[in-house]
Amino acid sequence: MRLLPPAALLVALALLAPPARAEEPLVQYTLRFPEAANHYVDVEAVIPTTDNGRVELMLPVWTPGSYLVRNYTRHLEGFTVDGGTASRIGTNRWQVDVTAPTLRVRYRLYGRQLSVRTNFVERDFALIIGAATFVTRADLLASPHEVRLERPKAWPHVATALPQAGPDRFLAPDYDTLVDAPLLLGSLKRAWFKVDDVEHVIATLNAGDHWDPRRAAADVEKIVRVQRDFWGRLPYPRYHILNLLTGGGGGLEHRESMVVMGDRMAQRDADDWQNWLRLVSHELFHAWNVKRLRPAELGPFDYDQAVYTRSLWIAEGITSYYDLLLVRRAGLADDDDLLAGLSKKIKSLETTPGREIRSLEDASYEAWIKHYMPDENQVNSTISYYTKGAVVAFLLDARLREATGGQKSLDDLLRLAYDRFAESGYTPEQFQALASEVAGADLATFFDGYVRGVSELDYQPALRWFGLRFKAAPIADGDAPTGAWLGARFTPDAHALRVREVPRGTPAFRAGLNAEDELLAVGDQRVSPKTLDDLLARLRPGERATLLVARRDQLLRLPVSLGEEPADAWKLSVDPKATPAQKARLAAWLGAAPP
Repeated sequence: MRLLPPAALLVALALLAPPARAEEPLVQYTLRFPEAANHYVDVEAVIPTTDNGRVELMLPVWTPGSYLVRNYTRHLEGFTVDGGTASRIGTNRWQVDVTAPTLRVRYRLYGRQLSVRTNFVERDFALIIGAATFVTRADLLASPHEVRLERPKAWPHVATALPQAGPDRFLAPDYDTLVDAPLLLGSLKRAWFKVDDVEHVIATLNAGDHWDPRRAAADVEKIVRVQRDFWGRLPYPRYHILNLLTGGGGGLEHRESMVVMGDRMAQRDADDWQNWLRLVSHELFHAWNVKRLRPAELGPFDYDQAVYTRSLWIAEGITSYYDLLLVRRAGLADDDDLLAGLSKKIKSLETTPGREIRSLEDASYEAWIKHYMPDENQVNSTISYYTKGAVVAFLLDARLREATGGQKSLDDLLRLAYDRFAESGYTPEQFQALASEVAGADLATFFDGYVRGVSELDYQPALRWFGLRFKAAPIADGDAPTGAWLGARFTPDAHALRVREVPRGTPAFRAGLNAEDELLAVGDQRVSPKTLDDLLARLRPGERATLLVARRDQLLRLPVSLGEEPADAWKLSVDPKATPAQKARLAAWLGAAPP
């Protein structure tokens, strides 16, 4: 890998740009940033009209990969149309009675929500998300769309997966491609490498002195090679990683790129670095699983409304299972790292009361109103399809391996699904049928209980297959009595114990403690974030106490019977009594480190 020469990049990208199809109308945008310091981008769109004198314009209400109706038009100002008369016919649509061969549409967008799914503009850089930015003609989604940039001189670089047609000019063959390729503008540190002659670019914002782009490229290249080996080939002609080191977190997949956010000091801490690599691994895996191998409902996209699917656990949960597993197979994590990561997911699931009432398919379907709109009762009412999806993927992987004597695995199921359903999409029934085909056995009971139902998960078959066990966390002093447990979860705050959520079945739940209550005292002892754990350690399960809480403008006293914290019984480890056959199966699962 090496740093990317800007001139060489421009030439290479220009050669990759597809020619505009002369027979099709072309939608053209110009983005300007005269008030970037105030978080505005000015958009001018030149849109061809039709002979019938009326067209509809639209801006998406959501962006693919992030399942929440965001109503991006709430950030739109000063909408004007030359060449026609526009009237609003919905929150994201305009009807235009045209009077000219083309419309010139102008508007401003305010962007100051720094996330992977929203526009952000300030003095030093801009992140442009297509769905939040580009108004188009509703019936021209299949037509080419061109973007021209007029950027401040202080922003020397542009990173995007859009095919480049010239300096600051990009040409997408259709609207889906345009929306699926965010743009990052600013001063970027760029590095690149090739795998199978496919160029991969890592464009990093805010790298500072503590981020080594060459190290990032070297490690990401290992992940790309492992995922290429997993799937058999790379599915894209080139790939961009838009890496914003802005102190936040999260990522969003795109067909030929990703946006990830992290900490500029991540390379200085082993855990932080592994988390960044795992995030990259997750979003890269999506280049196959969801961007091409997708639930049938997720394409072609309906940008006007929520698109529901019962299969997000496949798209996201299975991806969450593989993100760290493939980092391990790339030699960038060890066995303990992998088992600790999987243990954390299992513990999170098993300590979520919502697992008893919400299935994986239901959680997938309700992502639009639950996962992306969390509240204080979410822990009691649902589960994460990321978390349970990953845990069920682990059990399904073991089930397939056991059913086939180790000849087939979840790896094979995904590859076969890709061969059969890439681009066309699959239904839940088709995915289950394919799993049964790979297993050579009917897996209806597995899917009925673990995917469509809320049966408690049985881990023992998987543990036996891989030679693993659950090992309870050790107690420092075996004779020491167990401290008391309250069970409430608090908002991170150095100064106040403000309740974030109260899981069902805990002493706090039975006492009537509420979210947003501030816990002031236990008994006659004042408590704070620094002292609560020490106080509870001195009390005993079964003791009764009074909680003094502030709720809105009142002080309340709530009697509570303190409990005993459930043991952490979900720590995976290698069984010291594992047989040679189990050890061999474990090694096959983990995969040999690459050369």
